[in-house]
Amino acid sequence: MELKFPIYFMASAILVLLHPKAGLAQTIAGPPSFSPTPAPAPAPDFVNLTDLFSVAGPFHTFLSYLQSTKVIDTFQNQANDTEEGITIFVPKDSAFSSLKKPSLSNLTEDQLRSLCLFHAMPHYYTLADFKNLTDLSPVSTFGGGQYGLNFTDDKGTIHLSSGLTNTKVSSSVHSTDPVAVYQIDKILLPEAIFGTDILVSDAPAPAPDITPVADSPTDATTGGHSTSSMNTSSSPRTASWSQWSRLLWAVPYGMMMLVM
Repeated sequence: MELKFPIYFMASAILVLLHPKAGLAQTIAGPPSFSPTPAPAPAPDFVNLTDLFSVAGPFHTFLSYLQSTKVIDTFQNQANDTEEGITIFVPKDSAFSSLKKPSLSNLTEDQLRSLCLFHAMPHYYTLADFKNLTDLSPVSTFGGGQYGLNFTDDKGTIHLSSGLTNTKVSSSVHSTDPVAVYQIDKILLPEAIFGTDILVSDAPAPAPDITPVADSPTDATTGGHSTSSMNTSSSPRTASWSQWSRLLWAVPYGMMMLVM
């Protein structure tokens, strides 16, 4: 009995010593695992619209209007300070030189500003996006509710209509989010400014409604009639002179007969 007790005690002690180690091994956790945090998207490159219009194409006239009306600042802020981005339609210099009527010089400062705002939309659109805009036309521009553009996609060619002007996108000048710049061949003339006068002036003038007048006698005819009338008017005079001459001859002849 004396041997059994020490053996039992030793076995119990060993189990007690081993049990905390097992519990400790379970409580010690490995290093925490963290899922990698995605890197923030790079900020879009700053696009200087003034430099772009000066270098990218013959857009000097349009740029001068943007600068004089301060619309260039509105476009620049939209391009770099908003998430929506901007889409601008830029007429070539030749579009301004070929515009004979109406004259932009007759516009007020507010009208000229609205005209410039009419050439941009407060959202970034790729060329592929315009196909979806055909069903949403007219699409509002920076000009406001009365200044909308109609779009049609003709086998990949994008056509624009302002109601007075029909043109198309001839090339993509810059198309990187958030700025899209597309070249067009004509100035977008809004009806809100110009009304329908341009449509009337561009149409051929109708022929004047002149009631036919009786033909006036020609020189030859007039000459013919004059000769005839002169002959007609002179006939009585000729007949009258003939009668008098006969009477003058008859009187002496009669007197001679009486004397004889």
